[in-house]
Amino acid sequence: MPLVTILYGAVLIAIGVVGYFATGSQSVTALIPAFLGIPAFLLGVLARSEKFLKHAMHGAAMVALLGTLGTVSGFFKMLTMLTGAEVERPAAVIAQGLVALLSVIFLILCVRSFIAARRAREAAA
Repeated sequence: MPLVTILYGAVLIAIGVVGYFATGSQSVTALIPAFLGIPAFLLGVLARSEKFLKHAMHGAAMVALLGTLGTVSGFFKMLTMLTGAEVERPAAVIAQGLVALLSVIFLILCVRSFIAARRAREAAA
């Protein structure tokens, strides 16, 4: 799961950087996905150490939860945009929708991993 976390963070960073430059570097808010991706990436690197695995992965799940809650409206706007409707700031809507989708998927993977780890601990006991 640490490698998945590193990948999740790297993709969020890429979304933020690409979005920032694709919109002409007009607003720092285009970097918000990168601001979520940096801690996720660092927590993934930290989770590679068995000593920090549990806490780092819980931290990464919290980042994903914040990413989901902060961008869920953008996901629904992206669905509206995909039906052909006009939306205000389409680049922002796409970025928010992607962050929401990736964050939900990552959060589901985290929960599944936490459940599997608990079951493995209980079976070993």
